[in-house]
Amino acid sequence: MPRIIRNTAILAKVETTYKTDAVPTGAANAMLVANMSINPLNANNVPRDLVRGYYGGSEQLVGTANVEVSFDVELAGAGAAGTAPAWGPLLQACAYAETISAGNRVEYNPVSTAIKSATIYYYLDGTLHKLLGARGTFQLKADIDTGRPVLSFRFVGIDGGTTAASNPSMTLSAWKTPVAITDANTVDITLGCTYATGALSGGTAFTSKGLTLDAGNQVVHTPLLGAESVDITQREITGQYALDLTAAQMVTLMTDIKANTPTSLGYQVGMTAGNIVLLYAPNVQRINPRVEDRNGIALVAQDLRLLPSTAGTGNDELIICVK
Repeated sequence: MPRIIRNTAILAKVETTYKTDAVPTGAANAMLVANMSINPLNANNVPRDLVRGYYGGSEQLVGTANVEVSFDVELAGAGAAGTAPAWGPLLQACAYAETISAGNRVEYNPVSTAIKSATIYYYLDGTLHKLLGARGTFQLKADIDTGRPVLSFRFVGIDGGTTAASNPSMTLSAWKTPVAITDANTVDITLGCTYATGALSGGTAFTSKGLTLDAGNQVVHTPLLGAESVDITQREITGQYALDLTAAQMVTLMTDIKANTPTSLGYQVGMTAGNIVLLYAPNVQRINPRVEDRNGIALVAQDLRLLPSTAGTGNDELIICVK
């Protein structure tokens, strides 16, 4: 009997102690995913290259190894303001801190120390693969071409073993339905705005295709004799958008790009309390302007570099606010 890809279940739970199985359950830690994949043994095989007086290959020794998984989750709220979304543990394992303001909002911002890790259980139709000490990176896609807002995650973890196991019963009620990326469901990309207590103010709104971001975490597996870890050692958050600009706005943009003049950026998906995700970056450099033909309309695409605030102490390149 073949095993079926769609008979997959993924559980994830933040670890209390690094690389110690947090024992996620289907009732409390189930992930509602799409586009999932797994490399169950990402190994550095060691060749022997033996000379034996005749032609022929030699076996390779299985050397240091890790497990890598990737999957998408839908970007939506938690159903009530001030409640952490079901995808929150995944962001925490990607070097983001979670701050809950009860009854109001939940904010995620990048961190450089005290980075959390997760235990991930990946069930594939009768087989359980365990990832311990997992850390990762993600892409955020919230533009009209994507159609719905998603977070695309990639995690690397220590091999916690493979066993025969039936898929768990999963409770998925914490996962809410996202909105489609449409004009009615979004607040325009706003440049030059400010952010405070879960709200954007000021700035100039622009017609656009939406926004995509790449967390840019450098995720490394470091095997040492006596210790083994997966670490995030650097990040460079980048992104892209395409705006509909007037002639005057195009002139201003080119002047700003040539002068390395940064701007702040805000964007919101969802309009109903409990299902709003707001993105804010205080210090964005725009580079590589280019013209795109969108049904005969000239859009100006730009690559983005999300930098730490010039007035801050870092770890503020991006705020993801759920409310």
